Amino acid sequence: MKVLVIKCGGSIIDELSPLFFESLKQLKRSGCQLVFVHGGGPDINTMLAKYEIEPVFEKGLRKTTDDVLNIVELMLAGKSNRSIVHKLTLNGINAIGLNGSDGKLLAGDFINEASLGAVGEINSVNTELLYMLLDKGLSPVLTPIAITEDGRKLNVNADMAAGAVAKALDAYSCLFVTDVKGVMKDGSIIEELTERQTQDLISEGSIYGGMIPKVETALSVLKKGINEVMIVSGKESFYNNGQFIGTKFVSEQEVMN
Repeated sequence: MKVLVIKCGGSIIDELSPLFFESLKQLKRSGCQLVFVHGGGPDINTMLAKYEIEPVFEKGLRKTTDDVLNIVELMLAGKSNRSIVHKLTLNGINAIGLNGSDGKLLAGDFINEASLGAVGEINSVNTELLYMLLDKGLSPVLTPIAITEDGRKLNVNADMAAGAVAKALDAYSCLFVTDVKGVMKDGSIIEELTERQTQDLISEGSIYGGMIPKVETALSVLKKGINEVMIVSGKESFYNNGQFIGTKFVSEQEVMN
């Protein structure tokens, strides 16, 4: 089974274009099975503001008290997930939305409960359940909510959750859907980069601003043992006539081979 894991950030969900969905349909027709993991940062921040709760981040991770966790799960499972599933269904993708904690799809541990609260990392993925859904022609859409052995829910960074799912399913690629086509230089997409090449582009200023965290996230997921990671656009076509359009990140070893 050829599995592709696709991570959609919360900020891109409302901007996904018809061309993006056409790329998904082409991938399905080519025999790919699609699994989605999504975030929901903007929606979560909006709801926190309504409750006058100030968002707190430490090293990019949202400090998650019990009150924050309730809002995180409400917005991820009740809004962001519903929105993506609806859009996929309207565009001919037979999708099913699931909370990551359902059926222990995503099992995890606390990272540092004392300083971060209910923030976790994934230690196992219920691949049997995911494969069963894929076998039925369904594309799972997962929230990055994990559950501990004793039943406590955890807020997981969506990028890292996508990476964990991709590794567990031995996906051939993990796509990060953003508002850009990929890493650009002199007006053209750089189709493939290693970590060393990426760091060189950052040093020389070719990768700058908001693109830096995007590529650093891709590299951090690649280091988890994923075959390859790509940055692609959700605003236009990212796959056409059997070719991906975006920047692929590969390990130095992969290039040497």
